[in-house]
Amino acid sequence: MGNATRRITETAALLAMLYGARRYYRDWGATKAECRMLLPGDALVADPAIQTTEAVYIDAPVAAVWPALMRLADGRREPDSAPSAKHLAAGDVLRLAPDGWPGLPDGVTFTVAEIVPERYIVLNATREDLRWNAVWSFHIQPHWEDRVRLLTRARLALRHPGEVFAMELARPVLALGTRGLLLRIKHRVERPLMTAPAGAGR
Repeated sequence: MGNATRRITETAALLAMLYGARRYYRDWGATKAECRMLLPGDALVADPAIQTTEAVYIDAPVAAVWPALMRLADGRREPDSAPSAKHLAAGDVLRLAPDGWPGLPDGVTFTVAEIVPERYIVLNATREDLRWNAVWSFHIQPHWEDRVRLLTRARLALRHPGEVFAMELARPVLALGTRGLLLRIKHRVERPLMTAPAGAGR
């Protein structure tokens, strides 16, 4: 009885911690205006149960940020998605999680719904049983010639309350992963620019 009570208490504490973290990490790095603005791809999930917007400044021009974003996306492209195409295009399929991923036996794949070079890319995923529909988009907004704002937005439509609750609890973990992705792009782009002057002087 004591062990059962302790497990219940620990579970309740974990749920409370995750809920608090979810509130803290919601829309990480994004301003209120950015969270409210309409972005390309939003119409694919018109009435989302969950929406998140995250953002980061990158001290680099658009011409440097876009290729880094595309390299990251291209590494997820399925082998049978337009293999002759040099660049990503609408209809290409990106695999974000492999088959057999916990809770998702078929993994997770997104299809490129729309892409405008050096501006944005919109990814869309729908389960065959129509239990959920998701859109994930990345947007590059120039701030002067040598700085950009990189935004990412996820909108998810769910059909069952239990799935909404599960996703809400998982949001802190997803937010950490998304933040790590944005920072990876930021550091990958800024590092060469920071080291270039030193190398040029040799």
